[in-house]
Amino acid sequence: MTKPKRDYPVENIRRLLEPGPIVLVSSAWKGETNIMTMGWHTVLEFTPSLVGCVIASSNHSFGMIRNSGECVINIPTADMVDTVVKIGNSDGDEIDKFGTFNLTPAKASKVKAPLVRECFANLECKIHDTRMVNKYNFFIFKVVKAHVTPHRPLPQTLHYHGQGIFTTDGRKMNKAAGFTKWRDTATF
Repeated sequence: MTKPKRDYPVENIRRLLEPGPIVLVSSAWKGETNIMTMGWHTVLEFTPSLVGCVIASSNHSFGMIRNSGECVINIPTADMVDTVVKIGNSDGDEIDKFGTFNLTPAKASKVKAPLVRECFANLECKIHDTRMVNKYNFFIFKVVKAHVTPHRPLPQTLHYHGQGIFTTDGRKMNKAAGFTKWRDTATF
């Protein structure tokens, strides 16, 4: 018999719907770089590849990304959890996060924002649509270039559930044979 469900605070539902891995968003503007930790983002479209996310206007990265029109979404692995937490608990207008956390900025090919070399994947992005930025701080980015470490195509990633609680993704299950309508030609 199924146990009855209990009420859950509506303001915490993001902990149930968290759609993807924690990412580190790097930006550059007027000779300055920054990195922020982000726990909520969503794929909006496949072609062109569009990603949406909320960046609080109080976040130092907000102005840098809005002014430059670009950023890099870097996907860290689970072994970077301590660095991810430290980045998220520090202010980019007070410290150089690349230097403080021993991260390596790498040159991107389509944007001026740096890649975070230690992350297994990097998505170079340009702002695609700004209509929801003023009202909701919601950015829509177009991914213009993607990089992935070939020997680590599907490593464990971090998922945030609030109040300092992270999980990592589970074991890989290959069900590609059952996807007859939506074949994906991408390989890892």
